[in-house]
Parts: sequence; structure tokens; C-alpha cells
Amino acid sequence: MTNMETDPNKTNRRNLIIGTAAVGLVVLTLLIAIVWLWRRSKAETEPEVTPIVSVKVVKAEKGEIAAQHSAVGTIWPREKADVSAKISAQIKQMALLKNKVVQAGEVIAVLESRDLQAQRAEAVAALNEARANEQSVVTGTIPKTNAEDQKALADARAKVNNARATYERRRALFERGGISQKDLEASQLDLTTAQDELRLQEQTVALRTRSLNPNDRTLAAARTAQAQQRVATLDAQLSYATIRSPITGIVTDQFQYEGEFAAAGGKLVTIADSGTVIVKAPFADTAVAELKTGDPATVLPTDSSTEEMHGQITLLSRSSDATNRTVEVWVTLGNSNGQLRPNGAAQVTVFANSKNDAIVLPASAVTLEASNATEGTVMVVDEQNVAHETKVVTGIRTADKVEIVEGLKGGETVVVEGNYALPDGTKVEIATEDEKKEETDEKKEEK
Repeated sequence: MTNMETDPNKTNRRNLIIGTAAVGLVVLTLLIAIVWLWRRSKAETEPEVTPIVSVKVVKAEKGEIAAQHSAVGTIWPREKADVSAKISAQIKQMALLKNKVVQAGEVIAVLESRDLQAQRAEAVAALNEARANEQSVVTGTIPKTNAEDQKALADARAKVNNARATYERRRALFERGGISQKDLEASQLDLTTAQDELRLQEQTVALRTRSLNPNDRTLAAARTAQAQQRVATLDAQLSYATIRSPITGIVTDQFQYEGEFAAAGGKLVTIADSGTVIVKAPFADTAVAELKTGDPATVLPTDSSTEEMHGQITLLSRSSDATNRTVEVWVTLGNSNGQLRPNGAAQVTVFANSKNDAIVLPASAVTLEASNATEGTVMVVDEQNVAHETKVVTGIRTADKVEIVEGLKGGETVVVEGNYALPDGTKVEIATEDEKKEETDEKKEEK
């Protein structure tokens, strides 16, 4: 009896719970419907709010731009000289020169040369003997005969001069009527006779000289020339004993010192003029095709904290490396303060196809279709502060600037920050300079 009595109670409670749940569900549904209708009516009555995006802009203005190409090069001194000994001798005098500045022509070493000086004295004596022997052969072996011939030649010349003077005086007298023509002719005959005697005496002296043995004269002249050459050779060797600097520069290496024996051809010092340096860098042959001598370039040493230096291209190699397809480019620049060390490395940046009136935008303003593409888009802001997507064609590109070849005329307002994924026709708000400064300060504080 008890089980039968409890079953109706359980059924009633279950029905009560189900009924209560159903009523709650209906009430919740009504509340949702009321809220939805209320929001819909409110949305219909309130005006739609258009979103405004804050952006930064610049003016598309004309300016300078040039294509940049970079490569790592090696620093070379403008002039470099390896000074060597030309004769073998002991180093008699030589200071410690490493890292010191030497001037062109300055004595940097003196070699022992006493044996060369003795040899030169002997050679000079041999030269004097050869000259005396040659003079004896040329002038003949009979001094008295030679003296008589020279006296006769001098007398003949004096007689000609006297006869010519007499003839000139008598001709003047004849013209004034002072003497007869017979006396003038006699004076002219005396002059002709004296001239004939002079020619005869000159031929006599010449014949006597030529009558000597020609082979003896040639041999004597050859011995004299040989003695002169020996003296000249020793003079040259003596000059080699004093070693001078061929250029002005710094002694970068010293290989031998005072007291050591210097062999002929052995290096003593290396001198480099680093006041002006040449940076030699390999560039791609396609980039070199756009370069020319005189184009500007910048050099940044990789082994020091030196600031970027400016120079210009002074040489473009006429040959290329067949393996790497590169061409050597020389950039010359001043280095008076020694910031660039010879044999060091430096990054060379050259500028080609420089333009002065190109439409230039910051690189962030242009969205390219691909990283290596020349076509892209920019967002141009009109007078109503609405951004419009504009297709452009780019030209020269650098790390921070882009040349616009087509699509802009100049003077347009272009978005440089906030343009990524910005829909066409979006209302924008141009950030002021104060806002830009605040944002910059905030970024610095975050860093």
C-alpha cells in the first residue's frame, strides 16, 4: 500500500518541475525577443557612424634620388713602395723607422762603401792613363814636327789676315783715285797667294794626322771609353750605398736594422702613403654598366666606428671576373687623419643614375605587388580627407626612398603611415606634428 501511495506524489512533483521549466523558457524567449526588437528600433532611429582612421601623410614633391649599389672592398694606400738594397753590404746607419713618417728623398739607410770608394779611385787613375795614351796616339810621336806644323799654320793664317787688310785699304784708295789699278791688282794677287798657302798648310797638317795608324787611334779611344764606363759604374754603386725614400709616407714595415748585412734585392722597409687611399671593391657587372668615373660614393669602414666618408669613383676596370661576374671599382678619398687603415675592409656604396627632378616618396608610402616589382599602389588623400587607392609605377629605389615614374604628377598628399590594408574611400584624419611627436616619445619610452 505504501509504494502505491508514493508513486502519484513523485509523478506530481515531476510534472510540476516540467511545467515550471516550460514557463521559464517561454519567459526567456519573450525577453530575448523584446531586447532584439528594442535594439533594432534603436539602430533604425540612430544615424550610422562612419569610422575615421588616423594617418600620417607627406607631399609628393620633386627631389634628388640615385640608385644605390653596395659592396665590401679593401683599402689600399694611394702609393706604396718596397725599398730594397741594390748592392750587398753591411748596414752602416739605419734608425728604427717603423710607424714613422718619411719624406721623399730622405735618407733612410747608409751601407758600408769603403771598398767601392777604393775601386773608384783606382778606376779614375786608369781613366787618366787611357786619356793620356789616346792623346799621344792622336797627336803623333814627333813633338817637334807637330809644333813646326802648328807654327806654319798660324803664320799662314796671319799672312792671310794681313794681305786682306792691305787689299781693303788699297781698294779704298783706288776708289778715291789715290793709287793706280796696277797697285790694286798687285795687292789682290798677294791676298790670293796667302790664301793658297793657308789651304796648303791645313792640308799638310791633316795629312800628317791621317798618316797615323787608324787601328791605334781606334784602340786608344776604346780603352778610354772603357775606363770612363768603369768609373760611371762605380759612381752608380756608390750612390746605391745611400738609400733614400722614393715617396712621402709612413713606414709600415721594417725588415732589417743597423748592423745587419743587406743582400742585393732584399727588402729593407715598406713605405705607404695613406694620406689618400683607394678602396677597391667588386660590383656586379650589371651595376657597373650604370656607373661612370666621377660618380659620388660613400665608404664605411667595417673594422672601426669611423663615420661614413665621401669620395668619388676614379677607375672602372675594363675587365670583369669571369667566375663572379664582377668588375673592380676604385673609389679615392682623403685620409689625412688616418681613419682608414691600409688592407682594412670597408663597405662601399656608389650612386648611379642620379636625378634632380624626380617625384620622390618615402618607401613606406608605396605598397608593391611584389618585392622585386615596379608596380604598386599609394593612398592619395583628397581635399575631403578621403583616401583613394592610386596605382603607380616606380623607378629608382633606395633603402628609404622611391621614385614615382607614373601615377603621380607631384603635389599630392600621400599616406606614409597607416596605409597598410586601408580600404579605398576611407575617411582619414591627418595626424598633427604634436601627435607625431607624442607617438615618437611613447615609442622611445617603450624601448
